[in-house]
Amino acid sequence: MKLTGNKILITGGGSGIGLGLTERFIQENNTVIICGRRASALEEVATRFPAVITRVCDLAVEAERVGLYNWVAEHHPDVNVLVNNAGIQHWMKIDDPGFYERAKTEISTNIEAPVHLTALFVQLASLDTIINVTSGLSFVPFTKVPVYSATKAFFHSFTRSAQYLLQSRNIEVIEMIPPALNTDLGGKGLHDAAPPVSDFINAIFQQLKDGKTALTFGFSEAMAKAGPEEVTAAFNRLNGHAG
Repeated sequence: MKLTGNKILITGGGSGIGLGLTERFIQENNTVIICGRRASALEEVATRFPAVITRVCDLAVEAERVGLYNWVAEHHPDVNVLVNNAGIQHWMKIDDPGFYERAKTEISTNIEAPVHLTALFVQLASLDTIINVTSGLSFVPFTKVPVYSATKAFFHSFTRSAQYLLQSRNIEVIEMIPPALNTDLGGKGLHDAAPPVSDFINAIFQQLKDGKTALTFGFSEAMAKAGPEEVTAAFNRLNGHAG
């Protein structure tokens, strides 16, 4: 994709990887729209980056996804890049009280939302790029986040199919595959020892400049290249103390 002169919608752009992408895309002279559930988080970003356009939207709700698309189609019909970044992560066990209800929120946000948004936004004549944020856990699950890992495996598979299916529309589909990073995903403090988001952003932007469509870093780079034995070994390392 070209890195400047775009109008980009980033879901979940108020924190974590989404915020890192927002900052970098602005630096690269793009117009950025961010959406998220928390108005306060969006307002903080807009204070730091006055050029950012914000929209409050709960992507777990189908009607709000439709409303987001209709708003973009009416007010920003020149959006040409969709970044499906929003996601939630629950640390839980299958026999925990409320497991299924929490699982449903992950499935609606991590699977239903980006699949639906993809179907909606390909209707925009201007759309030429979709970036899907999956995970290194697409390749090997971390059993403390069993449903999250499964949703990312689904999203990885869907992205591979979309890359093929949208070729005839001249829509480039890019998979961004982060490892664990120092964000609040899953809860504050859980990833404090992980690499900073800034290191990941620097690495993946270099890969974008190089024309790559599978963007990896650290653990996710290793897993994307791993064979069956390496995946099994990684699973055992990740989950040796899980449960």
